[in-house]
Amino acid sequence: MERFGTLSFGHYGPLGGGRILTAGDSMLQAIDLAQGMDDLGADGIYFRVHHFARQQSSPMPLLAAIAARTRRIEMGTGVIDMRYENPLYLAEEAAAVDLISGGRLALGVSRGSPESVVRGYEAFGYTGGQDPRGADIARAHFDLFLRAIEGEGLAERDPHSPFGGGTGQQMIEPHSPGLRSRVWWGAGNRDTAEWAGRIGVNLMSSTLLTEADGTPFDELQAQQIDAFRAAWREAGHPGTPRVSVSRSIFPITTAEDAMYFGGTQGGDQIGVIDGMRSTFGKTYAAEPDVLVEQLLDDAAVRSADTLMLTIPSQLGVEFNLRIVESFATHVAPALGWRGARV
Repeated sequence: MERFGTLSFGHYGPLGGGRILTAGDSMLQAIDLAQGMDDLGADGIYFRVHHFARQQSSPMPLLAAIAARTRRIEMGTGVIDMRYENPLYLAEEAAAVDLISGGRLALGVSRGSPESVVRGYEAFGYTGGQDPRGADIARAHFDLFLRAIEGEGLAERDPHSPFGGGTGQQMIEPHSPGLRSRVWWGAGNRDTAEWAGRIGVNLMSSTLLTEADGTPFDELQAQQIDAFRAAWREAGHPGTPRVSVSRSIFPITTAEDAMYFGGTQGGDQIGVIDGMRSTFGKTYAAEPDVLVEQLLDDAAVRSADTLMLTIPSQLGVEFNLRIVESFATHVAPALGWRGARV
């Protein structure tokens, strides 16, 4: 494990006892959390993106604000649902954030996770897909997005324009030359992981896998990672791709930790999501020395270079910073972490 960070689902709404976490609270706390994590030396902070739900839905303003308040931490998404995106507008926004941050954007995208509405992307104007889950729309949008951030000319210049004119094809602006190498595809099975390797983007392995043959979750995920890396090599891409996995990990070091997370650790779970039989990974909650042993035994954690801790964002900035600090102090070094990269 070379890097670790947090993955926030960004939930807001009623908290019980008459307390309500507003959308504004959620975003402002996310900025404060990022600043605190930057000071602590964590490597990254990443956000889920969900539409029609009380969660983060428009990450670019949030990431731009984080870029302005931090110095070195990587920031990104896990993942943006490409079914909902205008590819060229996303390319402009992503390039702008990447430039503002000095190349610290890690943009995770995919077909997206199951929704709280029926084909919500159609309400955004993206219709005509043949796949009932919109995978074809997501892939088409992603293809155009990649072409845009690679600098391909996508619109014919107007030779009579008073704003420069010329001939040939014009690429989108702004353009961030290094952004293409910091794009990740969120894969839920081996086929999509191999596809990501073939086209040469990094891999974000999902918190669930649409496979359930009795193989433990971590081993299924490690097989997926191996398939991705093999496809990358076979395609002849230069360099080494990055791979991330996410886990719910809670070091128990105080009575408050034990109250919240004691007894929550369990095994893998099998369920049906989006009409597919799937495997869900377990929660790790224990004293730090026990966590180290368990995580060293996790095949996918051993294989990935980046570990994302799914955090309970509703519990506030101070609580989550304590989780991050406990992990960085008592667990991460035993997994191979040597401190944040500058």
